[in-house]
Amino acid sequence: MRTPVVMILGMVLAPCGLLFTLTGTLTPSWRLVKGFLNQPVDVVLYQGLWDMCREQSSSERQCGQPDDLGYFAADPVRVARGLMITSLATTALGLLLTTLGVRCWQDEPHFALAGLSGVVLFAAGLLSLIPVSWYNHFLADRAVLPAQSSPVTVQVGYSLVLGYLGSCLLLLGGFSLALSFAPWCAERCRSCRKAPPSRARRSSISTVYVDWPEPALTPAIKYYSDGQHRPRPVQLGVASQRKAGFPMPRPPPKAYSNPVEVLDGEKAPDSHHGRSSRSTRSCGSALPCDSDL
Repeated sequence: MRTPVVMILGMVLAPCGLLFTLTGTLTPSWRLVKGFLNQPVDVVLYQGLWDMCREQSSSERQCGQPDDLGYFAADPVRVARGLMITSLATTALGLLLTTLGVRCWQDEPHFALAGLSGVVLFAAGLLSLIPVSWYNHFLADRAVLPAQSSPVTVQVGYSLVLGYLGSCLLLLGGFSLALSFAPWCAERCRSCRKAPPSRARRSSISTVYVDWPEPALTPAIKYYSDGQHRPRPVQLGVASQRKAGFPMPRPPPKAYSNPVEVLDGEKAPDSHHGRSSRSTRSCGSALPCDSDL
């Protein structure tokens, strides 16, 4: 896998920011003071966080100048010392995490570790930007940063500019590396969607559970026993209801409409003969009747 662009950009900007911040912290040129009375015009006093140097065009730079006005005891200088050292240590830690997270010698980078290193580097940029901005804010305030009165002038030194550049590069590099959290978060979201839920989901207001009663199903053998069809109770209830309309007349069967029991085309016998014929018909079975005996 190719190294992502955000990681490459962070690995380029962060070391440059560290170099500029380190140079700005150590060099004694946060403020330039010149225009001293009773001294040559080309005399310049360089003031930093740890030392002050005097320079003249006709002679070499002389460092270790005495602090007669209490410059090093000013609050911006003391705070800048502590925060700049903290920023350098934090930057070193961030670069170590970046090396372990990007892992150019392996196929897959560690996105979470690279993102964490970006957060650390971003914090280091803030730690160096705060003292640089505070010092620049009180640069011309002689009550906060002591300096001789007029006609002495103060100007911004190159160390302060390097501190600004280093802070901005650390912020950009840290932000670029922090974007490595995006692939890691996407992978975590995909794994969470695929994983089964560990516990039952809690019911919410939009979730309603209704226990519907089970329908009473009677076995079908009860209605189809003994080889005959029996209607279900529901059908019996429907059949017992009174139907609208009137019944259609149906002719009665001929076997029960003839009182003398004579078929069509036969002659009706007398009453005695009729009784004998009825008795004969009633004995119309396989066994002999009493009259035959």
